[in-house]
Amino acid sequence: MEISANLVKELREKTGAGMMDCKKALKETSGEFEQAVAYLRQKGLASANKKLTRQAKEGIIEAYTHTGSKLAVLVEVNCETDFVARRKEFQELSKNIAMQIAASPSVIYVRYEDIPTEFIEREKQIEMGKEDLKNKPAQMQEKIVQGRIEKTLRNYCLFDQPFIKNQDITIEELIKQTVSLLGESIKVARFTRYVLGQYS
Repeated sequence: MEISANLVKELREKTGAGMMDCKKALKETSGEFEQAVAYLRQKGLASANKKLTRQAKEGIIEAYTHTGSKLAVLVEVNCETDFVARRKEFQELSKNIAMQIAASPSVIYVRYEDIPTEFIEREKQIEMGKEDLKNKPAQMQEKIVQGRIEKTLRNYCLFDQPFIKNQDITIEELIKQTVSLLGESIKVARFTRYVLGQYS
């Protein structure tokens, strides 16, 4: 099947993938644009997943102060080399992550795996005690509670937040896209949110 140059160009602009990769994706998906986007994301993220496991000890500490100077964020974003830390794409990613943290007051953990067991247990006890579960069978209660907890806990995790500039992807996917682009492991080590007048 013949793939138009305009469609390839459009796909390239949306995904940032190379011209030949875009052409191949469109051929593999019979010219279906959204399927081609998903195809490229899967291919890119597969290689990004391997890179994410490598050591990342360089990077930057990004500072973001919201308009009015009543909210600020510090976030440490790591990569493997100082060269990548100086790349504008890495710095733009770090800035976007800082802005995301500022815009997500419920976020207190970087990823789901960081949530302490006792925190999860506390959430479970709260859910188990809710009135609407009392007359349901125990097995059903467990299933409902599990679903509710998962949803609640994901709200606390930075990686699970829809990116404020593109709601179609999460912060984790945004990071993986940058990993694919720069070819290095990228990690969010830690962050702190400062709100004027609030003390933890």
